[in-house]
Amino acid sequence: MGLRGTASAAAAVMEPEPEVSDEALLVLFANGDPTVAAELTQRLGPRVLGMAMRVLGNRAEAEDVTQEAMIRLWKVAPDWRQGEARVSTWLYRVTMNLCIDIKRRARGGTLDLDAVPEPPDPAASAAETLQNQARADALQDALMTLPERQRQAVVLRHIEELTNPEIAGIMEIGVEAVESLTARGKRALAKALAGRRDELGYHDD
Repeated sequence: MGLRGTASAAAAVMEPEPEVSDEALLVLFANGDPTVAAELTQRLGPRVLGMAMRVLGNRAEAEDVTQEAMIRLWKVAPDWRQGEARVSTWLYRVTMNLCIDIKRRARGGTLDLDAVPEPPDPAASAAETLQNQARADALQDALMTLPERQRQAVVLRHIEELTNPEIAGIMEIGVEAVESLTARGKRALAKALAGRRDELGYHDD
């Protein structure tokens, strides 16, 4: 084998294996492999928790929603049919519905806005960390002033970065309705935060 062949063989050995999809892991779980549950939870749990936190503004409630959403995923696993939907999209839909249920039950109640999760940047100074936290708190405060459907659409589009068709499927509305909700929500957020630009350290160049 020449040098080129040796190099190609070495590259093939060193090339990392492609990551197993969420759907494949769920099928493995349904087929009796409980070890994949931990990997799926590590992949999807933080994203579900983050979305629930943004929608509800309460960490304890968001943790309950995350736990219930994952339990429902395990229950549906035996009937999961690959190719019909993405696991993450299905999980977002379940999470959003659970959040809506909690909001309906707690209509008029107060929310713990101090519980907004914002992982600190280890390289940031104390002042930067405080300012980042202030920005996160301000965003959460502003989000909680939006009508519920606008808040849901904005969280899914601009924080979770889902596509409009994905959001339409999760919220069970049309794409045009998603576009309208996100546009109105974004304008409302900008208006709510406009008077705090200097306080939060946002300066026009």
